[in-house]
Amino acid sequence: MRIVIKVVVLIWLLVGCIDQQGADPQQQKAEYSWTLITSWPKHLPGLGSAPDRFAEEVKAMSNGRLDIKVYGAGELYPALDVFKVVSAGDAEMGHSAAYYWQNELPAAVFFSSVPFGMSAKELNAWLYLGGGLALWQELYAPHNLIPFPGGNTDAQMGGWYNKKVTSINDFKQLKMRIPGLGGKVLELAGGLPTNLPAGELYTALQSGELDAVEWVGPYNDLAFGFHKVAKYYYYPGWHEPSTTLEFVVNQDAFAALPVDLQRIIENATKVVNQETLNEYVVYNIEALNVLANEHGVEVVAFPDDVLALLKDYSVEVIQQLAQQDRFFEKVLNSYQRFQFGVLKYNQVELDPTILE
Repeated sequence: MRIVIKVVVLIWLLVGCIDQQGADPQQQKAEYSWTLITSWPKHLPGLGSAPDRFAEEVKAMSNGRLDIKVYGAGELYPALDVFKVVSAGDAEMGHSAAYYWQNELPAAVFFSSVPFGMSAKELNAWLYLGGGLALWQELYAPHNLIPFPGGNTDAQMGGWYNKKVTSINDFKQLKMRIPGLGGKVLELAGGLPTNLPAGELYTALQSGELDAVEWVGPYNDLAFGFHKVAKYYYYPGWHEPSTTLEFVVNQDAFAALPVDLQRIIENATKVVNQETLNEYVVYNIEALNVLANEHGVEVVAFPDDVLALLKDYSVEVIQQLAQQDRFFEKVLNSYQRFQFGVLKYNQVELDPTILE
């Protein structure tokens, strides 16, 4: 009888061990091959290197058990098809930016960039610890997707123009590549926004198809050579004070992985998210110096009155969307509560007498 009890206890312990690990030993020895598609040209600095870095991290941490092949925009699918392709399971992963899906999911913009919104460190804090990521996951869950932050470009520039902006009237009929809520603000100002993929921007600006182009910032803009076809480089990037990129994972593919590989994916996204931000902070500075000092680019500030009007338009656009979409309103409330808290704390940092 004592022997039987010992056998039962041993079996119970073994079953419990397997349950805690979330997979049996055979599953943990299995190897997996995934496809990751992106919205960026292959090996583009920052944007294009982030998914490559992610694949390298995952392969190293998994000891080769999860091998991810990265494809640039257009190699397998068009640049702006990432969401629907990964949702359908035709690729296990994608790397893109959430505001590209704003027509179908208006609230997605909060998980990329909001005009006059939070900085990169503030946005990361809201996503990871302020409830933002949970809302993001809730938004994508019906589409069979799991989102993760996938890098941040830090503060962007205001874009490349072939004529100076002296008043808000200069935006009327302006044909400009500008995505996200920034595009809706430009439209309210009388402009004509479009969202062409990266590979088409240089030619469109050169030919006059576009009057202005907003891409990212000096690090990427120098690589694209926009300084060769535009006269003025404007700042600040009011439309994207920081921009989170995204990894999206097909839910079914993720669920099929053992728990340790799931955790490796989660942690690898965190590594790449921070390293990509570091990369932009450093190389934006260097690239802007090259543009200004070696290529003679005229770096120009938007007039204060223009920025004030753009901010008013941004508030109007956001309020309209909140009235039209309940989930947009839900995310907006979370975003604004966190942003308000950050602003109040920053006031204390700048003026400690507030606490006296």
